[in-house]
Amino acid sequence: MGRTIIIGAGLCGLVAARTCSSEGGVLVLEAGSCPGGMIRSERRDGYLLEHGPNTLALRAGHATDYLEQIGLLEDTIEANPEANKRFIVRGGQPVAVPTSASSFVTSSLFSPLGKLRILVEPLLPRGSARKKESVADFFMRRLGREVRDYAANPFIAGVYAARPETLVLRHAFPAIYEIESKHRSLMLGGIKTAKKRKREGLPKTRLVSFKEGLVGLPNRLAEELGDDLRLNALVRKISRDGDNWKVVFEEAGELKEERANRITCSVPAHALESIEWQGLSEGDSLKTLASASHYPVAVVHLGFLRKDVLHPLDGFGFLVPEKENLRILGTLFSSTLFPERAPKGHVLLTTFVGGERQPDVTEKSDEELYELVRKELQGLLELRATPTFRNLVRWPKAIPLPDSGKDDRLAAAKRLINANPGLILNGSHLTGVSLPACLEGTESLLSKNG
Repeated sequence: MGRTIIIGAGLCGLVAARTCSSEGGVLVLEAGSCPGGMIRSERRDGYLLEHGPNTLALRAGHATDYLEQIGLLEDTIEANPEANKRFIVRGGQPVAVPTSASSFVTSSLFSPLGKLRILVEPLLPRGSARKKESVADFFMRRLGREVRDYAANPFIAGVYAARPETLVLRHAFPAIYEIESKHRSLMLGGIKTAKKRKREGLPKTRLVSFKEGLVGLPNRLAEELGDDLRLNALVRKISRDGDNWKVVFEEAGELKEERANRITCSVPAHALESIEWQGLSEGDSLKTLASASHYPVAVVHLGFLRKDVLHPLDGFGFLVPEKENLRILGTLFSSTLFPERAPKGHVLLTTFVGGERQPDVTEKSDEELYELVRKELQGLLELRATPTFRNLVRWPKAIPLPDSGKDDRLAAAKRLINANPGLILNGSHLTGVSLPACLEGTESLLSKNG
């Protein structure tokens, strides 16, 4: 296959490098000072902070096999069993999400009419014109208004920092789309799937991390690359050089160039047009590909003495429906989720602000954001004192949204790849944003276009 240059050392780029290294030489150019993209973990003052994703969901299949291949599976840390308990804010208070028939009956999350509407779901027909259906319309159609407003809305805020009206179900949650396609009913399909998994002895989904946080995954892949990974190497120009490709990049203030048979571009969609592309066939498609929506998100870490938080923090965390008129999207109980995330006698809360709902909130000063989060947590978790630790991370362009334009972007990527031999376009804006999607989607893209 010859040499491959990979642009970008986020998870998709690192996975691409590992795959391509088995076929020939590789060089990975990363503009930042560390690998992993949005996967960043940091130890500060006895706290372990996640700047981006906080958990990796494992089920028997590709992601589990991949960790085993790279020698990381035995290093995983299981989430606290209490993490199975989730909360959604309703009426200004965190309410536990029902996880059984009995808890569903007694739960205050949904009204009696809302519960009745949910129970009607198995009787409904399969939807029509589903290809472009939004997440909001899907849940409204199948489970009713309350589920849309108090389940789909906060869940989308937690995963994508977006509104369910914006996202296309087929792209955002392909597994749910397939359940309705195959089984007609979500409930019946879920029951059949659970029975099949039990019959085949397949394990339930596991939430895991690593001792030093999720950064353990990109760090392991980066270690394998050694000197084939160049950090602080900003790509300026990519051009065709006969049957090969030439990459010009800036390193330590000096312009350098490298050549290869193949280019795999794994930078975020919004960074594509910051590169000067020369001699690119179907070059107009690049603008379409770069048009993925990204909204700003601020991640606020607050540490407290355990005795100063009256809520038991007995779960994964809580999400906030838009109807609750709060300015935070949700909070993870990070020190409950995994061990050694906070010093003894302290707790760590990780709160997300901004996204599609209120992007302007992220423009507030650090002090204003800290105070905004503290005030809203005070009412929800019964805080009795100010935080003993604070940290703020800003992502000006956070998560690429799988919206109504994704089909056009996928088609644009296909045109570019087909028209430019040796070019592969990769990244979470194409594979999907979950970590398992990045792992599997990258390998799938490479196998199709190798």
